[in-house]
Amino acid sequence: MRWPSHEVAERAVELCRADGCVAIVTEESEANIRWANNALTSTGVANSQRVTVVATVNGAEATSVGVVSRRGEVDGMLADLVAAAEHAARAAEPAEDAQPLVSGSGVGAEEWTAPVPETSTAAFAAFAPTLGAVFAEARSRHHVLYGYAEQRVRATFLASSGGVRLRTDHATGAIELTGKSADGSRSAWAGVTGDLDDGAIRNLYAQIDQRLGWAARHIDLPPGRYQTLLPPVAVADLMTYAYWSASGREAAEGQTVYSAPGDSTRVGERLTDAPLTLFSDPAQPRLECAPFVLTPASDTLVSVFDNGLPLRRTAWIDNGVLTALVQTRHSAGLTGMPLTPYIDNLVLASADAAGSLDDLVAELKRGLLLTTVWYIREVDLSTLLLTGLTRDGVFLVEHGEVVGAVNNFRFNESPVDLLGRVAGVGGTVPTRAREWGEAFTHCAMPPLLVADFNMSSVSRAV
Repeated sequence: MRWPSHEVAERAVELCRADGCVAIVTEESEANIRWANNALTSTGVANSQRVTVVATVNGAEATSVGVVSRRGEVDGMLADLVAAAEHAARAAEPAEDAQPLVSGSGVGAEEWTAPVPETSTAAFAAFAPTLGAVFAEARSRHHVLYGYAEQRVRATFLASSGGVRLRTDHATGAIELTGKSADGSRSAWAGVTGDLDDGAIRNLYAQIDQRLGWAARHIDLPPGRYQTLLPPVAVADLMTYAYWSASGREAAEGQTVYSAPGDSTRVGERLTDAPLTLFSDPAQPRLECAPFVLTPASDTLVSVFDNGLPLRRTAWIDNGVLTALVQTRHSAGLTGMPLTPYIDNLVLASADAAGSLDDLVAELKRGLLLTTVWYIREVDLSTLLLTGLTRDGVFLVEHGEVVGAVNNFRFNESPVDLLGRVAGVGGTVPTRAREWGEAFTHCAMPPLLVADFNMSSVSRAV
């Protein structure tokens, strides 16, 4: 019989003979369905467990760390996994980010040992019949649909030699839908994170139908700078990259777009005149995430020594002003700035904005409306200049109406710089990033109208 995940975490700490130990055990249950050519192609259910052991060894002058992870059941192999982490710690150079492990107690015994929730294909009981009806409608309109839906339930347990016992449970659903015209010449995409109800798939197909209709007329446009409407999904991809680049230490060292002369940062500088606030909050409704630091590895944004550190709402940009950068305990000590750890969700909002993307379209005299951006790559870290491609529909808006589809473009833009050119903001809604949706699932973004968005060249992408 497999050990419960909470017991695996506790046993790992008990087995460890290093000076310090953190054990992270994640148990995940996933159900999914996939479709192509207006028909279901597969269903699946998967259950997995991942165990990470962090061992620390105190040296004469510094502490070293070893981290070993294993996916799959570890019964009978846990002692070897722990020993491997200890060996890695003893062989490692001193850890630059070393800090005392977080101490404390954490959740009560009842919550700690409660059964781990699971999902199954029953999660699609209401969704599947509606999907069939959408297939029938698509066939009648000469559209071909592809996509998938998934439901994930995850429980993560954190135990440490400092007495910490913490647990976080989360459920996430997602749908991605791609539609093509029967001849394959037109393509559209829509996606959502949240409940897998019948209303969600109907709403996504309504978006697909509308965009494929717009694309019946094609207009060629040259490269250039255009007034551009970014839907929430595109804003999510760009703002997520801006967040992932917001290392406090790297900014203080003069390496990033958030750096200022004299080994300083731009914290306190106004980035936009728009009343925008970018924040993370583990208790944000519909976007709940771990309320404590939970990381299997150290990098520029997180430190394994901070595992278990409590998290609270943090505003990275407050009413247009940069107010914080991501800081570990180590980097906060180096920079002298407040401790503001990385949090696994992101929200961009304006207090006085409530309109929809359609409302922004109706107010636009002339400009472009994007569907998604993809293949995003960094060009210049110092300005956070990104390049990427538009995908699945770029549309021309004239006098408040979409008049047709235009060619795709390669763009060159900095998500930080474009905040200073925001000319319109809609209401914030939960969304699923197209490029980063698998890695960063908890986003809520508004549609943005941006002046002079740089479409640097024409792309042949469909």
